[in-house]
Amino acid sequence: MFSLLTIFVGAFVVGLSGAMAPGPVLTVTISETLKRGFKAGPLIVLGHAALEIVLLLLIAGGLGPFFQHPVVTTVFLSAGGSVLLWMGGQMILTNKQTTEDALNAKGADSPYGPVLAGIVLSLTNPFWIIWWVTVGMGFVMQSLQFGMAGLLSFYFGHILADLAWYSFVSFSVSAGRRLCPPMIYRVVFIACGIALLGLGGLFIAKAI
Repeated sequence: MFSLLTIFVGAFVVGLSGAMAPGPVLTVTISETLKRGFKAGPLIVLGHAALEIVLLLLIAGGLGPFFQHPVVTTVFLSAGGSVLLWMGGQMILTNKQTTEDALNAKGADSPYGPVLAGIVLSLTNPFWIIWWVTVGMGFVMQSLQFGMAGLLSFYFGHILADLAWYSFVSFSVSAGRRLCPPMIYRVVFIACGIALLGLGGLFIAKAI
């Protein structure tokens, strides 16, 4: 029991350190929260978690070396960079309309946007794959020594870290959005868009 608890706590701590690092998921969580409120963070994590359990099973099944192949890494870098450039450009070009929608709470009834965003951002982020086939694979191999119980302890510890952090981010942004004038929203959206452009450029540069 103590060993399973150690796996759970270790997965939570390592997962939290990764979740807190600035990246595309953080910027999109902020922008989606401005449009949809607190639920955006948990819904993004839901999409992220659904994809992660698939990858976790693939790695546990022996496909880890495939994801480490240079060609595969280059493909993920190029595809991920292109998606991030598109998302960043859209956020900058449509920031005025998005701000008006956020202040009017338009689109808040549709949960599919954040869930899909959680899947797409994870799938097109090559560093997410790299983390899983390095740090994540090490945890998986250790967890498998305890069978399915160990694997589940690792998975839920890891996902709980993501859920805790992005729920906190969404709560913080949602709690303050009524206190901010429209110009602040526009600045936040543009800043997020620029961040995504920078990350997209970095991914493509590394691919080249």
